[in-house]
Amino acid sequence: MRLDKLLRAKKNPWKKEIQKNWPLYILCLPALVCVLIFSYSPMVGLVMAFQNFKPWLGITGSDWIGLDNFSRIFQYQESIQAIINTLIIAVAKIIAGIIVPIVMAILLSEIRHVGLKKSIQTLVYLPHFLSWVTIAGIMIDILGLDGGINHVLTNLFGTKPIFFLGDPSLFRPTVILSDLWKNFGFGMIVYLATITGIDPSYYEAAEIDGANRWQQIRHVTLPSMLPMIIVIATLSLGSILDAGFDQIFNLYNPLVYSTGDIIDTYVYRSSLLNGQYGFGTAVGLFKSGISFVLIVISYRIAYKLANYKIF
Repeated sequence: MRLDKLLRAKKNPWKKEIQKNWPLYILCLPALVCVLIFSYSPMVGLVMAFQNFKPWLGITGSDWIGLDNFSRIFQYQESIQAIINTLIIAVAKIIAGIIVPIVMAILLSEIRHVGLKKSIQTLVYLPHFLSWVTIAGIMIDILGLDGGINHVLTNLFGTKPIFFLGDPSLFRPTVILSDLWKNFGFGMIVYLATITGIDPSYYEAAEIDGANRWQQIRHVTLPSMLPMIIVIATLSLGSILDAGFDQIFNLYNPLVYSTGDIIDTYVYRSSLLNGQYGFGTAVGLFKSGISFVLIVISYRIAYKLANYKIF
């Protein structure tokens, strides 16, 4: 009889798991319902990507046009330019968002004064809690034609005012630097935790061998951080088509569409403002499909190189 119970438990391990932890599953139920309602049920609207969708006809009454909306993505210069802009901005953000936190984490770890170290860490971490609406308002006031920076340039150096947010050649650097300023403090925490976890005996052995601080960083700190760097770098591949809608939407204007318009803002204008709901849905679905493939690839690379597992 006991053997039969053991065999049934092995065949149906999920039943034993539910019986054991059913209160936890009940606690998770409201979150699961919210995910189903707000994340999965709207996916029914993805069928619009294959239709010439008309709001007054609805999904069931709109004409089915197959892949025509997807083919139009590569026929319009605006959509192609939005894809190019997205790749350039996203890749630059990823590279800067990896290098700068690593450098800052190493520099901060070398500070021996605890009070100064915590003060700097708090200051660089605070911008992460500001919304892009707030930061965009600050940037518009500072970088506008009559803003603080132009006021200094014109009064001290006699130069003409620079329209940072209206010049296509300056918009991308402005976006990348502002994103870096906002987020590098948050990314730095992971690397600081990695440095804290390094065995002090490694540094002691290096110091006995005559290594100075730079050599200790080069031969002890950086190699110990390498697995975490690989994980973060590979997982960042999944967001290579996500250049930051909130930031771009609050900063850009028609003058910088040529260099600042990304896939998300292009979808917003095409669907909600211009009424091309089917085409906008197709562009968004195209982006989501590519992002999904990149996420799967990035997790496989992280598993192969750094033995990173989700669970």
